[in-house]
Amino acid sequence: MSTSTDSQRAAALEAARTLQTALQNARLHIREARSQFESKRFEEIADWPGLIEPGGAAIKDPAIIAGDVAAQRSYLNMLKFQYLEQNAKDKYVKTIVSDDPQPVTAADKEALRLDNERKKAVLKAAKVKLAEKYKDIRNLAPFVEEDYQKARAFTDEAASLAQKIVDARLALTRLRQAHPHPRMTVTSAQAQLDDQVMQMQASDAELQELGEKVAEVKDRVKESARELEQLKQKRAEVEKEVGVVRAEVEDERVVPLYEWFTASLAFMHSITGLVSQQSVSENEIRLTYNVDARAGDNRQVAVTLLFVPNTRQLADVHVEGMSEDELGDLVDSHIQANDAPGLIAAVLARARQR
Repeated sequence: MSTSTDSQRAAALEAARTLQTALQNARLHIREARSQFESKRFEEIADWPGLIEPGGAAIKDPAIIAGDVAAQRSYLNMLKFQYLEQNAKDKYVKTIVSDDPQPVTAADKEALRLDNERKKAVLKAAKVKLAEKYKDIRNLAPFVEEDYQKARAFTDEAASLAQKIVDARLALTRLRQAHPHPRMTVTSAQAQLDDQVMQMQASDAELQELGEKVAEVKDRVKESARELEQLKQKRAEVEKEVGVVRAEVEDERVVPLYEWFTASLAFMHSITGLVSQQSVSENEIRLTYNVDARAGDNRQVAVTLLFVPNTRQLADVHVEGMSEDELGDLVDSHIQANDAPGLIAAVLARARQR
């Protein structure tokens, strides 16, 4: 959980730095408008008190400039009329009080006319320049407003990201307080993950082994079911034979003895693993056994016994399903001892050990 919070915090910081870099590298219209606005020369109106902020910086908002200009014009008109009124009063008083009024000559009138024309020309040029400035301001105002809105949006986004960073730090502090040391680090989490992966692999291997064992057990069950069916068929045949014999034989002890002998023979076959027995000839018999050496390794061993004709003396033995290295001198020793049961028991024991 701490790792995810750190990653979110790093992502937020990276986004804030990216936004700051984009603002620094972006060529916004507001900067171009500012450079164009500052490149204009206002000449006489540049030193108006209304165009200077208290801190000394020039006012850049067009709405503020328009309001200040209107106020200045109204104030100047009032000053103009006050000046004309005071000047007329002063001249009137001087004319009344003065003993010898100064004569007004044609030259004085001409000088006043020229001075007025010069001042009118200067005023007209200033008005033309002021109109041009107003026109430029009106043309640049939409771009300035658009860039101002963009900058304001970027500023709001930066403030929001900063608040998110503060919230993330606060959440991280709360998590650290809620989960004191020792905390799980990336290394310990990776080690735990590796251990879990190894456990899962071991569990998968064990599950696969269990599946194989289940398949083997199913095969054994199927084989046992087939053997059971065969035994049922044999039992049915034997019961038929017993019924026939019972009808022919009057002694009632024969049937229980026959059943006991049949059950004992089947039990012995199941213990020894005898699958089939075949009398090939008068002096040759072939016995086939199922040998369970270990889990998942079932095989059959066939033992062929050859006797001397018309005797019980072993002449030769052939074993299939085992190599000569596994048998060794086991066969020869039992042939010399004429021990057929011991030979079969020894061969089966040797096969199960392998």
